[in-house]
Amino acid sequence: MDYSIRELECFIAVAEELSFTRAAKRIHLAQPPLSRHIRTLEEKIGAALFSREARQVTLTSAGSLFYEEIRNVPRVLSRAGEAARRCALGETARLRLGFVSAVMNDELVETFRRYREQYSQVQVMLHDSPPQDQLKAIATGHLDGGFVGVAPSVKPAGIQWVAWHREPLLCFVPAGHALAAVKSLSLADLREESFIAVAHDSAPAFAAHIRELCKTAGFRPRVILESPRAQAVALMVAAGSGIALLPATLARLMEKSVHAIALKEKPQITHVFACRQGKGSQSLSDWLRMLRAPQKAG
Repeated sequence: MDYSIRELECFIAVAEELSFTRAAKRIHLAQPPLSRHIRTLEEKIGAALFSREARQVTLTSAGSLFYEEIRNVPRVLSRAGEAARRCALGETARLRLGFVSAVMNDELVETFRRYREQYSQVQVMLHDSPPQDQLKAIATGHLDGGFVGVAPSVKPAGIQWVAWHREPLLCFVPAGHALAAVKSLSLADLREESFIAVAHDSAPAFAAHIRELCKTAGFRPRVILESPRAQAVALMVAAGSGIALLPATLARLMEKSVHAIALKEKPQITHVFACRQGKGSQSLSDWLRMLRAPQKAG
């Protein structure tokens, strides 16, 4: 079917606004030509896409199906145009990396800066997503690699793991909490507390690590709330919903909202970078070499 981009833009606008008036305003087009584009599109498809009754616009079954299939077309075309523009400016390669906000420390930001400085022809695309989603995207080739936090105990086949950073775990408590004035404590001191945790479905390796630490200390944490994001967990602590065991990096981001207390056991986590084994581009190889460089120099 020979659909024009303008016809698809008009259709998507009406499908999302469910109003020809609002859709016309949204895409800066008068309503009569917008209606003509929709009629032409319906004629090309051979089906009505909208039901227009009593001044109410709704998608037909055919319209709903068509919308699901083509709603991302303008975004894909926009990305393609941007990629071509960057290529014309000298960016001839792409590196798609996943990350979780909790790992974005000064060391990693500096690594990105040095990579960009040394490999200016590479367009680095960052995607903020939970570890489990990153691993799926890496396995299917939608990501070149990702900062997944703690490595899983059972590692998927075909994945390469690069340890790049170690940091302590701290106990996060809200202001006004009975433990807020304490400088250090033992994990066993937390057995009666209500925990907020990073959801197991999003970060199973990190969640399992926390459970194991508490088990070693002689108790099972009483988890009352979960979130797929460590930053959201820290925010819930700040709101007074409970306590949490989180990486020290977050303490710097939340220093005015929570108290981060050192643990006498000095537990640590090792952050890893994951990528497919033996299937990387030159851009990924250059990135891995730079990621390892601080560890070799230290």
